[in-house]
Amino acid sequence: MSIAAIEKGATQPGDHLVRDVSLPALVIHDTALEHNLRWMQKFVSDSGAELAPHGKTSMVPALFLRQLQHGAWGMTLATAVQTRAAYAHGVRRVLMANQLVGAPNMAIIAEMLTDGMFDFHCMVDHPDNVKALGEFFAAKGLNLNVMIEYGVVGGRCGCRSEAEVMSLADAIAAQPALKLTGIEGYEGVIHGEQAVSGIRAFATSLVRLAVTLQDKGAFALERPIVTASGSAWYDLIAEEFDKQQVRERFLSVLRPGSYVVHDHGIYKDAQCCVLDRRHDLSEGLRPAMEVWAHVQSMPEPGFAVIAMGKRDVAFDAGMPNPIKRYSPDAAPGVLSASGEDVSACTVTAVMDQHAFMTVAPGCELKVGDIISFGTSHPCLTFDKWRTGCLVGDDLRVIESFDTCF
Repeated sequence: MSIAAIEKGATQPGDHLVRDVSLPALVIHDTALEHNLRWMQKFVSDSGAELAPHGKTSMVPALFLRQLQHGAWGMTLATAVQTRAAYAHGVRRVLMANQLVGAPNMAIIAEMLTDGMFDFHCMVDHPDNVKALGEFFAAKGLNLNVMIEYGVVGGRCGCRSEAEVMSLADAIAAQPALKLTGIEGYEGVIHGEQAVSGIRAFATSLVRLAVTLQDKGAFALERPIVTASGSAWYDLIAEEFDKQQVRERFLSVLRPGSYVVHDHGIYKDAQCCVLDRRHDLSEGLRPAMEVWAHVQSMPEPGFAVIAMGKRDVAFDAGMPNPIKRYSPDAAPGVLSASGEDVSACTVTAVMDQHAFMTVAPGCELKVGDIISFGTSHPCLTFDKWRTGCLVGDDLRVIESFDTCF
């Protein structure tokens, strides 16, 4: 039997997390996941927009398909290789929210474009990239849909001024193999005490540019795509189309990714801000992802070492949060989803395969206990796993899933 076959057979439907699953394990709770899928799709639809979730968050094709089944217009990806993985699993509309640079990457996209059913759009922000793309795809006898990326000073990619955007549109028009299908921006790099006003100003400029380009006849689509929005500020971006009363002129696409499992950290905080701004939203997203691990050692009073580390869980945006304790010694009949609250405990550091946790007074832990941990920034937890498990409210595995990193 191959190693891959052993891995795929390690967790079976019906297995119980506390009793049957090898830990540490990446866990997604199905009830919270389903809530998040429905919640975001409704929010975007009620905003008069379309949803193209950013798949780089999870790189789990099974989640891509569930997002599409719930009404997503397409998927957003970050690279040519990610796009190929999504295509291989049935995704047929992709916004690559990044520049397509380098002949090998162009060749990956060109191969998929021979499928007339594949709708692909990538970003451009510099005349050199426009020229390289135009020449490559012309030589292949293919057309490539491109969107101008509009950025902010000190941010990531993107034209830094409205004048640069207009000049780049002229460069695209000079390349017969390229079709300008929209304009894109990413507001998630705008931070600070005045972030809200800065994001509103950026959204205003983005939509104004779209109107100017459309009036100029620069777009190849009758209803060009205007897209922005990460997982923190999607509500502010959605509002701007109505403010300028141009929603019917454009296909507005929002592309949050982390909403699919949410988190117990930075996006939980961001969601509180969304709910503060939008009093019509009675409920927000729910954390759906956890990492489960054993208490490995208790070498000192009030100190526990957990069999989970940097190779298992994100640590870039805060330490993992202990949630509940479960005893593997409990009788099968009393294994439940309730667990014992251990949120007063604190993870203070993580190493490659270990986490250091301060044990709260009155919390009785022993070696072999199981603790569920919430995470902050789900993107950098997903990418540490080849497989994970989807579980029901009874903590039994519904199915295992693969990642494609």
